Amino acid sequence: MKERGKTRRKKKDRWGNRLAIIGITLVVGSLAVVVNLKSVSMRKRDLEYQAKEEALYAQVEKEESRSSELEEYRIYVQTKQYIEEVAKQKLGLVKPDEILLKPAPKK
Repeated sequence: MKERGKTRRKKKDRWGNRLAIIGITLVVGSLAVVVNLKSVSMRKRDLEYQAKEEALYAQVEKEESRSSELEEYRIYVQTKQYIEEVAKQKLGLVKPDEILLKPAPKK
């Protein structure tokens, strides 16, 4: 009788081991699926961030060129030529040796 009990116990242990292995396999498989799905979403987010980064670099370059243009304009504004242009255009001033010609009014 003792041998018969051992055989049943071995069969029970085998089923228990098989169920444990199947359970562990299912857990590992489900973890693999979850990790794969997360990696896909992370790749998408990474591509979005790369696009944003490129757009920001382009914006930085644009602002740097604008800054250099403004610096050139700031230097130009301090010249005598600019002051004379503003005086002529906005204030209507002329140099003493200049003759101002205005068109005749239309009738």
